[in-house]
Amino acid sequence: MIIIENICIDKLKPTDANQLHQFIIENTERLSKFFPLTLSSNKTFEKSVAYIESKEREIQQKVNFTFAIREIDTQKIIGLIIIKKIDWTNRIGEFAYCIGNDFEGKGMISKAVKALSSFACDELELKTLQIIAHKTNLGSIKVAENNGFIWQKTLIDEFKPTDEAPLDMELYELTK
Repeated sequence: MIIIENICIDKLKPTDANQLHQFIIENTERLSKFFPLTLSSNKTFEKSVAYIESKEREIQQKVNFTFAIREIDTQKIIGLIIIKKIDWTNRIGEFAYCIGNDFEGKGMISKAVKALSSFACDELELKTLQIIAHKTNLGSIKVAENNGFIWQKTLIDEFKPTDEAPLDMELYELTK
């Protein structure tokens, strides 16, 4: 568990299923475009139970590292942060993150990325961390820039939202 000011970051636990499902339901609209798989994987309580189990297996297999972002006072899940698409040969990992409507713009994702960047470099021994964001996602671009990630290039047709044309995405990298 990592504690930063008023939030903590830790692995999802089986007892989080109801809370995770609730977080997804409360934030369905904001998650629908860029987190369609997470959304569909948590549409019911039972699916959230299975999602948490699969995320634990992924951590054990060192495939993806999915963490809950919680308010310290309430222990309520207010977001998720994931280290994914890990290339162990080249020591590269990509961040994905989301925050609840009520917590947007408060710097919590920037703090979480900073803390997990240290974890990714020190514990996982990754050398390059990536954030891929759409040019209209100014909050995500600010998170990247606040944490020293440098814009590298535009990735053409990088992301395909559900029922939409593919989108070009911006690649930011932090090299340790």
